[in-house]
Amino acid sequence: MTVDEIAAVMNGQLRPVAPGRDEAFLPSPAVQNHAAFLAEMSDGAVICAWFGGSLEGKSDISIRASVLEPGASDWGPVATLSDDPDHSEQNPVIFAAPDGQLWLFHTSQPAGNQDECRIRMARLARDGLQLSTDEGSYLDLPRGCFIRANIQVLDNGSWLLPLFRCVQRPGQKWTGSHDVAAVAISADEGKTWDNREVPGSVGSVHMGPIANGRRMAAFYRRRQADWVCRSDSQDGGRSWSEPVATDVPNNNSSVAAARLASGQVALICNPVNAEMSTDRRASLYDELGQDDDRPDADTTGGCEPIWGVRRAPVALCLSADGGVSFPERYLIEDGDGACLSNNSLDGKNHELSYPWLLETADGSLHLAYTFHRRAIKHVRLAAGWRDRLPRL
Repeated sequence: MTVDEIAAVMNGQLRPVAPGRDEAFLPSPAVQNHAAFLAEMSDGAVICAWFGGSLEGKSDISIRASVLEPGASDWGPVATLSDDPDHSEQNPVIFAAPDGQLWLFHTSQPAGNQDECRIRMARLARDGLQLSTDEGSYLDLPRGCFIRANIQVLDNGSWLLPLFRCVQRPGQKWTGSHDVAAVAISADEGKTWDNREVPGSVGSVHMGPIANGRRMAAFYRRRQADWVCRSDSQDGGRSWSEPVATDVPNNNSSVAAARLASGQVALICNPVNAEMSTDRRASLYDELGQDDDRPDADTTGGCEPIWGVRRAPVALCLSADGGVSFPERYLIEDGDGACLSNNSLDGKNHELSYPWLLETADGSLHLAYTFHRRAIKHVRLAAGWRDRLPRL
């Protein structure tokens, strides 16, 4: 599809494209839309949040969101839930607290400086199709903390916020070379946070924890573009083992995991790594045109990040052993996955990336992912989808 063809179908209308499969391109006034997150509400409505603007890292990037009400065939109007003129606001996460209050968490950074990022937490209100937030506040965490995955409620009622820390290197530009995973735990409903690093996690980011019986497991994107990694917690998420590789390739792009009603662990991602693709780019923000003469971060003590590995296909991988291995894999969508440019208007970006998955109470599987950096694509699979999807 061309850029204009994508824009023409960004109307939020769900269309049947195959038995048990509906698709929509979410409406948005922005030319770039990325990093979708899905959440189900108590009445069965689904909220999709993402970030949109002109170019990732630009200060016009803001959090956007839309609602799909139960039984509806169209997504509702787009709400803008953040608007800081000096920061790029990215990676939204929606959390329904035990008391019923909805919260929006998202990142906020100046330009491409992820090591200066802060995390904003704001009350999220919903009135039917209408969404809004209050002014919110920044969390008391070190600068450079980033988020992408669900907040968990621990056995004592504390909140667990999965993080990765973009560690500052004085006098040097952030490149991802020293990023590490961490969790932040709040015992007072987000007022204060205790930050705990995951050992041996250099390069392991986008930590996504899920319940694993009485324990927890977490899955990671990798800056090294090698494999999706996994670690375990034996104490309800308070401490974690060192991440180890699974059998699923990773391209230094986002992954998402969930435990399905069947008991299986589902992982949605681009199962491609640097050994399978020769595409490379200098960095994530090499198109911002920043006037920054600092050298790239020295990788000593860190890792060599790999950027530009193709971002396709989108695949749903299933595990019956708690996420140790994923032998059952299904194709959601394929393409060439070119991502050597983040530009959303020149038609050169073909990535199918940053997928999210949500199994709703009716047994449907909702998927959302970035389509060519121009739109957020939503796929709804009716119950019984295993019998209809092609295997990889």
